Amino acid sequence: MDRLSNTVRPYAWGSTTAIPELLGTAPTGEPQAEMWMGAHPGAPSRLTRPAAADSTGSGAGEQSLTDVIGADPERELGSAAVRAFGPRLPFLLKLLAAGAPLSLQVHPDLAQAQQGYADEERRGVPVDAPHRTYKDANHKPELICALTPFDGLCGFRRPEEAADLIAALGVDSLKPYVDLLRASPEDRALREVLTAVLTADPDEMAHTVVEASEAAERLGGAHAPYAQIAHHYPGDPGVIAAMLLNYVQLQPGEAMFLGAGVPHAYLGGLGVEIMANSDNVLRCGLTPKHIDVPELLRIVRFEATEPAVLRPEAAPTGEELYETPVDEFRLSRYVLPPGGAPVDLTAATPQILLCTVGAPRAGQIDLAPGESVFVPADETVEVAGTGTLFRATVVV
Repeated sequence: MDRLSNTVRPYAWGSTTAIPELLGTAPTGEPQAEMWMGAHPGAPSRLTRPAAADSTGSGAGEQSLTDVIGADPERELGSAAVRAFGPRLPFLLKLLAAGAPLSLQVHPDLAQAQQGYADEERRGVPVDAPHRTYKDANHKPELICALTPFDGLCGFRRPEEAADLIAALGVDSLKPYVDLLRASPEDRALREVLTAVLTADPDEMAHTVVEASEAAERLGGAHAPYAQIAHHYPGDPGVIAAMLLNYVQLQPGEAMFLGAGVPHAYLGGLGVEIMANSDNVLRCGLTPKHIDVPELLRIVRFEATEPAVLRPEAAPTGEELYETPVDEFRLSRYVLPPGGAPVDLTAATPQILLCTVGAPRAGQIDLAPGESVFVPADETVEVAGTGTLFRATVVV
């Protein structure tokens, strides 16, 4: 197995302190939003193996995990994973530290991603163009597991609940939305209101958002999260769109799964995130980036849902599994007690092990919080010591 060297992405919404505190390093004053663990081409993890020795033939050299897997996919991933997902690691594991709200967004299902990617390829839209919607042909289900109290938005509220929340603001220009939410069938009400918000005159909507955010600040309580969102994104129509969604608070150890078509946003907190290895995001607001309204409205599932808070299911082996309906990733947790027996994690699939608490050991590698290892398929690995490890792998 290999100790990983991972890249921290400095996105503007990132916390300046959460990841440094976990790593035990000094904050730089700059946002540290995500630490990526995996083989995503945008920021692949790096490792050191003798096979990458320098031109003199001595010493070991550093390689990206992408190159390591590309050189021998069957050895690194196992034959079953290669058959199921191709010669690439199908998941990306992250530490995510939100100091401000992320964009309000939705992800396509696999068929929609394949269709959208093929269409943009056919039309010659450069893959790095800012108005490009589909960066690849894959879907992007994801799971966030809280390490600290974690706030987010997930799925549509029932229309009558959204109507009550918005009506309480007392903003005249929002009354037509309230009437739609109370009068129309559920799917039509949600579609018409979201469409109206995203296509409204920008200047008029900005004025409405200012009024709404001032009212939310005065009211507090259930309106407080939207006042906070507006503080970061003044005048953004996503502030009103966010009121259509369920507000969710996760406690440490709890998780939330985001499937295709479900609008969502992370608002604040530190968590372990795992997702299918894709960049396909359609944004609804809370962002300066491109918003493709027609395509977004085609992808979004206009149905009210109760956000499902996931708690891990414990097995006799000590594994605590976060059950999800996808095969590209499988996330579980091991809380290793003092004096506990070593746990065998040998598997026929590739694994990334991430330490978040304590000083456990994976094989001969001692880990500290924020450190991780890549374990190739079928490689023997035992974990021991005291602490908490997250285990990321696939289902085959």
